[in-house]
Amino acid sequence: MMGAAARMRRVLVVAALAVAVIVALAGIGVWRFAATLPQLDLTPVRQHSAVVLDRNGTLLRAFTFDDGRWRLPATVADVDPRFIDLLIAYEDRRFHAHDGVDPLAVGRAAYQMLTSGRIVSGGSTLTMQVARLMEPRSERSFKAKLRQAVRAVELERRFSKAEILSFYLNLAPYGGNLEGVRAASLAYFGKEPRRLSTAEAALLVALPQSPEARRPDRSPARARIARDRVLDRAVERGVVSAAEAEAARAAPVPDARRPFPMLAPHVAQEVRDARPEAGVHRTTIDAGLQASMEALAREAAARIGPYLSAAIVVVDNATGEVRAHVGAADYGAAERAGWVDAARAVRSPGSVLKPFIYAMAFEAGLAHPETILEDRPTRYGLYAPENFDQTFQGTVTARKALQLSLNIPAVALLAEVGPVQFLTRLRASGVAVEMPKDAGEPGLAIALGGLGLRLTDMAAAFSGLARGGAVPVLRYRPDDGEGAPRPAFVGPVAAWYVADILRGAPAPHNALPGRIAYKTGTSYGYRDAVAAGFDRHTTIAVWLGRPDGGAVPGLLARNTAAPLLFDAFARLGREPVPVVAPSGRLTVSTSASLPPPLRHLRRDAPGTILATVTAPLRIAYPPDGAVIDLGFADGAGLLQSLALKATGGALPLTWLVDGKPVQQGSIRRETSWQPDGAGFARLSVIDARGNADHVNVRLR
Repeated sequence: MMGAAARMRRVLVVAALAVAVIVALAGIGVWRFAATLPQLDLTPVRQHSAVVLDRNGTLLRAFTFDDGRWRLPATVADVDPRFIDLLIAYEDRRFHAHDGVDPLAVGRAAYQMLTSGRIVSGGSTLTMQVARLMEPRSERSFKAKLRQAVRAVELERRFSKAEILSFYLNLAPYGGNLEGVRAASLAYFGKEPRRLSTAEAALLVALPQSPEARRPDRSPARARIARDRVLDRAVERGVVSAAEAEAARAAPVPDARRPFPMLAPHVAQEVRDARPEAGVHRTTIDAGLQASMEALAREAAARIGPYLSAAIVVVDNATGEVRAHVGAADYGAAERAGWVDAARAVRSPGSVLKPFIYAMAFEAGLAHPETILEDRPTRYGLYAPENFDQTFQGTVTARKALQLSLNIPAVALLAEVGPVQFLTRLRASGVAVEMPKDAGEPGLAIALGGLGLRLTDMAAAFSGLARGGAVPVLRYRPDDGEGAPRPAFVGPVAAWYVADILRGAPAPHNALPGRIAYKTGTSYGYRDAVAAGFDRHTTIAVWLGRPDGGAVPGLLARNTAAPLLFDAFARLGREPVPVVAPSGRLTVSTSASLPPPLRHLRRDAPGTILATVTAPLRIAYPPDGAVIDLGFADGAGLLQSLALKATGGALPLTWLVDGKPVQQGSIRRETSWQPDGAGFARLSVIDARGNADHVNVRLR
C-alpha cells in the first residue's frame, strides 16, 4: 500500500513538473511571440468623424471619413448606463475582474470545443474584441487569437477599464458604414446614446456580433431575434427584470436609417474647413434656437415662392456670439440653391443703413430726434432723390422721418455728414460695406442702398447700436478672441437716440408696436428684402430674396422681411427689453424746446429745394396688361398677396378691384391685395381729390 501511495505521489509530482514546464515553455513562447509584435498602433481609437457641436455640446453636424464611414466620438459617460450593463452581461460579465484574458472563459470555450467537436463560444473578452478591432485581420486562427490575447493584456496594463470600454464604443461595427454606438444610435433611433431605452440598448448590444446579417434596416426579423437573445441573458444574470424584458420585446425594431443631424450646415462646414486637423469643433450656436430659426426660414420662403430663400442671423449683444446662423431656407433644396450661404452674400441693403446716417448726424451735433427736417423735392446737382411712394411729407421731425424711412431727409443728413466720412466711419468700426467696382467716389445714393452689405455685417452693425455704438466682432467659436479694439461708430447717446426712434417705428401686421427697434430695406428692382432689429440683449437680421439675385416683383421688406423679423424675436421665448437710456441725453417733447441750432437742419445744406408739385395719380405696379404668375395653375401661390403701388395724387387713397374697395383711407402709396383665384382683374385707385387711374391685369 505504501509503495502504491509513493508511486502515486511520484506520478503527481512528475505531472505537476510537466505542467509547470509546459506552462513555462508556453509563457516563454507567448513572451517571445509578444516580443515579435510591433508597437500597438493607437491611431484607430483616436480617429473619428469630425463633429461640430453647439455651445452646450449638442451635435450640429458630423462629417464622414473620406471613405464614407461614420464614426462619432463617444465615452462611457456619453452612453446610457443600462447599455453598459447589458453589454457586460452579454459579452464579458467578468470584465472588471480579469486582466484582458478571462481564464474561465477560455477554459469553458476549450471544453465546449472538445466535447462538441466545434466552436461553441470564442472566449473573447471585451478587451480582446477591442484588440481585434484595432488590428483587424480576416484569418481565424490560433495565432490570431493569441495576438488578440497579448494585445488585450497590453491594453489592460496601459488603460483603465473605462477607457477600454470607450474604445469599444467607438470601434464596434453596426452594419454598413456605421462604426461605434453613437453613430448607430443616431442612425437607427435618431437620438444620442445617453437616452436609450432598454429595447434600444439591447439591440445595439446584439448588432456588433454579426453587423451585416442583423442590420435592422435590411433584416429586422434577425435583428429582433438577436435583441431578444440579449434580453434573455440579461434576465438570467439579473440585469433587468422579467417584466422589463417582456416590455422591451414588445418594442418595434427600426426598419430604416434616419438622417444624421444637419443644423447650421453652412457654419459647420466653415468652422470645420478652417481647422481640418481638429476632430471636435465647438461653436457659439444654440442648437434649439438654430432649429427654430431654420424652420421659420423654411416657412417664410415657402409662403413667397418656390425659388426664393431666406437667411437669419441672431447675435448675443453682450458677447458678439452668434446664436443662430441660417444661410438658406433649405440646405438640400436645389431649386432654392440651398448650398449658397445668403447670410454671407453681398446684397443691396436698401435703406436699412439710414439709422447710421442719423446716428452720425446726432453724434456731430447736426440734429436731434426732434430737429425739423424738410421732406420736399430737392436736387443735389444732377441727383434728385425721391421717396419710395413718390410723395412728400413736408416739414417733419428727424424721428418721424426715420420711422417712415423718408429718403429726402436721409439724403440731406448724409450731405451734411459726408458720404466718404460715413463709409470710412462704418468700415473703421468693423462694418464691411462694399462699393461697386466701377463706382467712383461714394455719392449720396449710398443713403438709399447704393452699396453692398452682408447680412452678418448688418447684424453686427445693429448690435453696435444696442451696445452704445461699439460694433462687436461676430464670434462663431467660444475660443475666438475679440481681436484688436476698434473705434465705436458713435457714442452711447447718439446710439440710444436711434434705438429710441426705431423702437417707435410702425410694426408690421403680425406684431405689436414698441417692442423692438428695427429697420427694413428693399433693394432696387425688388431683389432683396431685409430687416434688422434689436433689443437690449439680442440682435436679429433677416433677408428674403432669390439666391441668384433675380428680381421678385412685389417683394417689399415691410410686407415680408419685417414680419419674419418679428416672428424670429417671438421665437426667443422672452419679452423684448429696451436698451438702457444713457446719461447726458437731451430729452424734449418738441423741437421748440431744443437749443436754437438744433431746431432745424442748418439752411446752408447743398441741396436746392424745388417747388412742390403734385404729380398725376398713376398705378405704378402692376402695369396695365400685365400677366402675373401667382402659381394658381399648380396650386402653390408664388406670393401670398399681390403688391399694389401708386405714384402721385393726393393722400389718402382708395383701392378697388373690379369696383369693390379693398382698402380705403390709406396714407401710404403701396398696399397689397389677396386674390382668390386666377383670371382677369381691373384695379383702380382714387385719391383725395377724386382723381383716378385704372389697369387691367391677368392672374394665373
